[in-house]
Amino acid sequence: MRIRAQVAMVMNLDKCIGCHTCSVTCKQTWTNREGTEYVWFNNVETKPGIGYPKHYEDQDRWHGGWKLDGKGRLVLRSGGRVKRLTRLFANPDLPSLDDYYEPATFDKDILVNAPAGLKDTPVKRPHSALTGEPMAVTWGANWEDSLGGAHEHAGADPNIARMPAEAAAKVKFEFEKTFMFHLPRICEHCLNPACVSACPSGAMYKRAEDGIVLVDQDKCRGWRMCVSACPYKKVYVNHATGKAEKCTLCFPRIEAGQPTICSETCVGRLRYLGIVFYDEDAVLAAASVPDERDLLDAQRAVFLDPNDPAVQQAARDAGMPQEWLDAARRSPVWRLISEYRIALPLHPEYRTLPMVWYVPPLSPVLDAVGAAGRDDTDADDVFHTIRDLRIPVEYLAELFTAGDADAAAGVLMKLAVMRSYMRMRTLDGTVAQELLDSIGMTAEQVEAMYRLLAIAKYDERYVIPKAYSKDAAALEAQAATQEGCSLDCEGGPGMSAEATVQSFHLVAGDEVRPGRPGLLSRRSDGRRGLTINPLRSRS
Repeated sequence: MRIRAQVAMVMNLDKCIGCHTCSVTCKQTWTNREGTEYVWFNNVETKPGIGYPKHYEDQDRWHGGWKLDGKGRLVLRSGGRVKRLTRLFANPDLPSLDDYYEPATFDKDILVNAPAGLKDTPVKRPHSALTGEPMAVTWGANWEDSLGGAHEHAGADPNIARMPAEAAAKVKFEFEKTFMFHLPRICEHCLNPACVSACPSGAMYKRAEDGIVLVDQDKCRGWRMCVSACPYKKVYVNHATGKAEKCTLCFPRIEAGQPTICSETCVGRLRYLGIVFYDEDAVLAAASVPDERDLLDAQRAVFLDPNDPAVQQAARDAGMPQEWLDAARRSPVWRLISEYRIALPLHPEYRTLPMVWYVPPLSPVLDAVGAAGRDDTDADDVFHTIRDLRIPVEYLAELFTAGDADAAAGVLMKLAVMRSYMRMRTLDGTVAQELLDSIGMTAEQVEAMYRLLAIAKYDERYVIPKAYSKDAAALEAQAATQEGCSLDCEGGPGMSAEATVQSFHLVAGDEVRPGRPGLLSRRSDGRRGLTINPLRSRS
């Protein structure tokens, strides 16, 4: 057994309101510069929908992720080394700008400087941010937001195409009849990342200390095989530098024990961050199980129980500090994935073993039980109602359980029982033992799960240990050199003259971190205000 630590995230989709605050703050922090106008490391999609880029979930078209060959071996869908070599200069599996969208800008001066007495009202027309030419805006990263484009595009959702015909027929796209929910997406920082294996130059790598997947900008040669291999299409090409870029999981903040910027600013408080221990030697076998529906359990089996004395000793032997062991035991991610077993991975059938998991959305099941004339304290009535909810279980299964509707329904059952139990306990103190028995959980476990999902405080949602103390000095020294950050290059975030760059210092206790200026601190341009760019400065 080779024990590793992985920083992971869980998102509770029941709490996402689709405000896009996470997308905006990520955009302002990481991709608000030339060459990344179309890039969204974090985006929020409306489901059903075809997503961003268009149809990214259709691997018959894009050939992303892994598959098993005729001998049961794990191979990239994009092909072996020879096939990728023949496609270095003409890659047919690469999304075009039309699949993303052409970013637009507007000439606002025409509104300010228009002469008085014009017969027609002046308007600001869209111009391409890439060419400067006039254009018509026909698509965007959130074009389908809140079912805005459902009647035209949602029928082409690849998940609906994979659903059983009977279940797919129940999906209606009239606005007043259809269902919807929001799906925030970032890089999955997979245990078995296809992008790392596909990179010809070795620029894409997975950090051994915390599992974050990054791009070495010095080694990247812009071959773009990582874009094709990523089934989630979360690797982008900066057209100004010709280099690949992706979500870094805000690693300078993680190293300082702080949550990612998307988590910090999330209005719905739906994100959870923590570390999990896993057995690196078990990853290949877990990703290679023959039946796609077994991938969920296979990945859960890779994770190690941080409360197991043998696992703790193995972690110490691997050089992990006690702070990391304590953080693993308190990790909300571990509890949601492996203890409560209500978090699910996005498209496990891609065999990348993703490490951003989701608590699936639950329709108002208790109201539906009552409306159907059933008893919300009867486990059978609750379960049967779940199978008939507005959000089809089969659709959630295509997203999170490789089509296993029973596994998805089991998670929804736990969430429904939690709601019913807490309502009854609050109203009259009744303990619905039949409901608890139906999901195999105790009252204490259900109440702890409710607290974590509903009212958990900041330090319960984000349990992030600082970088190893033995590495802290090296990290600080590295931050002062040219090799400080994989994006500290010309055209990288925070490298423009207008940007203010923070310095995150690894400190212990409650000491104030110099990298977090207050609202009245001065920026580089002399104005006062809060700066949010989480990159370490150069000397």
